[in-house]
Amino acid sequence: MERRKFIGALSLTGVFGLFNPKEVLSATKIKSNTGTAPKNDREYWYKLLYKIASPVVSNLAKGTLIKNMPVVTAPKFDSRTPAVSYLEAVGRTYAGIAPWLSLPDDTTTEGILRNKLKLQAIQGLDSCFAVNSPDKLNFTKDYQPIVDSAYLAQTFLRAPKALWEPLKPETKREIIASFKSLRNRKPFKNNWLLFGSITEAFLLSIGEQHDESRLNEGVDTLNAWYKGDGWYGDGVNMAFDYYNSFVIHPMMVDTLAVMLDKKLIKKERYDLAVKRMQRYVVGQERMISPEGTYPPIGRSITYRTGAFQALSQIALMHKLPTTIQPAQVRSALTKVKQNIYEMPGTFDEKGWLQLGFCGHDPEIADYYTSTGSLYMATLSFLPLGLPATDEFWAAPSAEWTSKKAWAAKPFAKDYHVDF
Repeated sequence: MERRKFIGALSLTGVFGLFNPKEVLSATKIKSNTGTAPKNDREYWYKLLYKIASPVVSNLAKGTLIKNMPVVTAPKFDSRTPAVSYLEAVGRTYAGIAPWLSLPDDTTTEGILRNKLKLQAIQGLDSCFAVNSPDKLNFTKDYQPIVDSAYLAQTFLRAPKALWEPLKPETKREIIASFKSLRNRKPFKNNWLLFGSITEAFLLSIGEQHDESRLNEGVDTLNAWYKGDGWYGDGVNMAFDYYNSFVIHPMMVDTLAVMLDKKLIKKERYDLAVKRMQRYVVGQERMISPEGTYPPIGRSITYRTGAFQALSQIALMHKLPTTIQPAQVRSALTKVKQNIYEMPGTFDEKGWLQLGFCGHDPEIADYYTSTGSLYMATLSFLPLGLPATDEFWAAPSAEWTSKKAWAAKPFAKDYHVDF
């Protein structure tokens, strides 16, 4: 049977509802609680993000995350405790929703939904860091918390006013102490070094004592591993996968932004990191096929659209290269999301993400992957931090590069760079 016949079995029974596998929708229609299809791409994006994030955020707010989140591990899971999955879900989800929750409150349908999620997000953090919380997150066992503390730190850098400042003083103290407790474990000698850097960058940003060596090691070492044409090595060698987007470019740029603000580096260094990220996303945009698919290359493909965090963040920053119009990124990523998230099996019957790439396929999951890991997917929704009036959302739909190229239409040439 052709693949396209499978697309479309995902449903929203309402923006506050859960997935119903018996309902079948077309690949271009996710219904709202009014029974109508989204009016535009933005409505599609925010309702889909809410659907993905809500099980994590709402359960954390109620103190039922550990009780209700299914922890399904890869068939060949390694020796780490599966309990690391809860912090994975929280850190990754919060990093993806942070820009959207940073928008000013308003009384639109979107604004009401966004405010609901923001209040739950704050309540959830206050709850899970409280003494004797049933959702106490693990920061002390295994090495995995180094990773997901970094995404939580990136959350607070992306949304300081929305998600850091409103927290209770005791919650802030617990988070700071948890981040500092990680210093008794060294990140592995690959992209993990940036996890240490960005966590220390956050502490630096709020005036806390930071570990200068840990702060510098990630950005200095990854810079030394730069391979050219927008690609960093993940370790000494080049890795042809999506870790330049999952981790390296976003955390490099965000860490250097704090260091620049604190006058620890010169502006030229930050600008160079942004230029390299811009070059990298040229390739990302071109890897999206005319049909809205992309290559399942490398490890961690179960993180699904998290593969496009770099492209999404550059769009959020208003730093897209001149050859890429915001509307073509929006149009391309909308089609990618439809192909991924409307495939049957992507969500379980209660709305949690399931192991797989396009649909449900536990065998494709890597040895370190569990349910919480999958919430890296939210990192492709960063442009929701731009207001609806921004060109990214307001401009008419546009064809992306490969769609133009394979329709024999003019498209920009592409050349390597030497920076």
